Amino acid sequence: MKPHFTIGPDQLPALAAFARVAQRASFTKAAAELGVSPSALSQTVRSLETRLGVRLLNRTTRRVGVTEAGAQFLQRVLPALEQLGAAVSELDELRDKPTGTLRLNLSRFALKTIVAPILGDFCRAYPEVRLDITADDALIDLVAGGYDAGIRLGERLAQNMIAVRASRAQRLAVAGSPDYFRRNPVPREPADLHEHPCIRFRLATSGSIYRWEFGRDGEEFEIDVDGPLIANDNALAITAALEGLGLVHIMEDFIREELASGTLVRVLEDWCPPFPGFYLYYPSRAQMPLKLRVFIDFLQARLG
Repeated sequence: MKPHFTIGPDQLPALAAFARVAQRASFTKAAAELGVSPSALSQTVRSLETRLGVRLLNRTTRRVGVTEAGAQFLQRVLPALEQLGAAVSELDELRDKPTGTLRLNLSRFALKTIVAPILGDFCRAYPEVRLDITADDALIDLVAGGYDAGIRLGERLAQNMIAVRASRAQRLAVAGSPDYFRRNPVPREPADLHEHPCIRFRLATSGSIYRWEFGRDGEEFEIDVDGPLIANDNALAITAALEGLGLVHIMEDFIREELASGTLVRVLEDWCPPFPGFYLYYPSRAQMPLKLRVFIDFLQARLG
């Protein structure tokens, strides 16, 4: 007869550690999030496996994978850990004092234009809330990543999420340097871009090259441009445009200062209509954590 093992409250940290490693498929990433060393985290999980008498994780030099037994165990453990987290959040509600770590995943543009401007004031207003912010232009699974909320363009939101407005309407802009336009004619319509070198952008999620989007009189369409540079970083694309390498197609808020100073000149403005901006989105839950509620209220108060 196989020995029967029980899991007591003292094993909760080990269960949480296993769940985090399994979700991240990495001891290094999980350790960084938990604030411990990878070796200590590995020892914690090994001790749990020894206690259970079952291997939960497959470890190689390159990655960590969940065994079949580990996957079944994780499926049962995660709901229990989420219930514990919800119980703590309910205590925060009773105290009427937001506390704990708020994990956010957002694009770099959203970080620069939406969160960074309110960061200091929010942290001073709620000193017991710790913000854990990941800037990532790729689309991610909030639940699998252990995030409380994300901020993305409305058109890129994941399904089955609750979304609230996080920015005003946005516009795209096509621009080039004054030196560029001294050497090249000004495009009058998007089709003219085929005669211009353009700074192209590689999308983080799909790895494909972004097709420039335009619209006029209710008609929307895309243009596949060409040029000397493909980048996955907006700052690099702007620098290339400032150096006169070609035209850039980017959110106007990213180059507002350059447009105001005249170091970049905007063209095709009539072909770049406004569109719904960014939204903060989060998984549907029976009860929203107070730390997230106050962040949303703070964000919308500034937006309002």
